[in-house]
Amino acid sequence: MIALNKKLEIKELRPYLYLLDEAHESTGYLLIGEEKACLIDTMMGYNDLYKAVRSITDKPLIVINTHGHPDHIYGNVYFDKAYMNPADREVAKIFTENPDFIAECEKRNLKMPPFEDIHEGDVIDLGGRTLKVYQLPGHTPGGILLLFPEDRILFTGDTINHHVWMQLPECLSLEQFAQELERLMFLEEEADFILHGHARDYDDISLMSAVLNGVREIVAGKTEADKPYRWFGGTDLQHPFEVDPDAHFQQDNHVICYRADNIR
Repeated sequence: MIALNKKLEIKELRPYLYLLDEAHESTGYLLIGEEKACLIDTMMGYNDLYKAVRSITDKPLIVINTHGHPDHIYGNVYFDKAYMNPADREVAKIFTENPDFIAECEKRNLKMPPFEDIHEGDVIDLGGRTLKVYQLPGHTPGGILLLFPEDRILFTGDTINHHVWMQLPECLSLEQFAQELERLMFLEEEADFILHGHARDYDDISLMSAVLNGVREIVAGKTEADKPYRWFGGTDLQHPFEVDPDAHFQQDNHVICYRADNIR
């Protein structure tokens, strides 16, 4: 939900790339080209993101949501439109039609803008810097990755991170997720770093392989070390996965959360 008085921290990663950390709950990114700028995910909307972005750049702005969960789209209320894969429309609808969210928006004279479609194969040209769109269903049906080829950075939303949620009703089966991720493993040759939807810094691109290996282990039944995972939706399971010990990662705990009935 939209709430006030939660801190927005802005970290300059490069002179044209900023990490926006909203109360350590979710992360957005601002990439600035020579002609346009792009805001990747708008978090929970605790803060006036339009004002925050305009404190950094006055260039024409494109807003892209990596998927339809509230901690990545609620901040859209500060903008005129946002791009999202249409396969996540139904997921987003659950949250944008939440009565509490609507009431809070009305109280603050805000409203959710329309979604415009974005698809795999689309290229966003910001002027000297581009973003290439790839679809990666898993965490949600319409999750996308954004490759910034000039700097070899891959923005992954929540689909690839250190704490992968695959226990939600909208998640694909783990077998399907593995197949979809295998299709895009060539991106490990196209990028060196990952910036995901709950990050505070860069991760090594080999996190892709680490997540894929973890999913494969679950599918193969190698779950002896798995423990209960308690979250607001109930109790499911969490599977620890290993990462390259010689690569840089911003945290030490790596798990995939999943439902026992989501393996088929």
